Amino acid sequence: MARLATIGPAGRAHLVPVTFALDGDRIYTAVDAKPKTTRSLRRLANIAADPRVTVLADHYEDDWDRLWWARADGLAAILGAPADMAGPLELLAARYPQYRANPPAGPLIKIQAERWTGWAAVFSG
Repeated sequence: MARLATIGPAGRAHLVPVTFALDGDRIYTAVDAKPKTTRSLRRLANIAADPRVTVLADHYEDDWDRLWWARADGLAAILGAPADMAGPLELLAARYPQYRANPPAGPLIKIQAERWTGWAAVFSG
């Protein structure tokens, strides 16, 4: 699980949890069948207006020697054509068994990471 931050019309950050798959410097996330109040999602409208996004994945444990986070800043595009979505859907299904049983109908979001940053605690044993 990660969080996707987009930029809203008033310049405010809009942050949502997302599933994701990596392919090199590309990150894919899907609009899936989980219940939503609308299919006109703010993240999609925000990306259409301003493609700059940030994705943050992190790991927390009570043992702080195992903490880490990774962030990708990049540009997003919305994929809706079946040919464009096929490969990313395979990556997502390989990572999430739920997507094998119920593939997302889309659209998908493709993020081309332009900058990676991260941190990890030093694990000593």
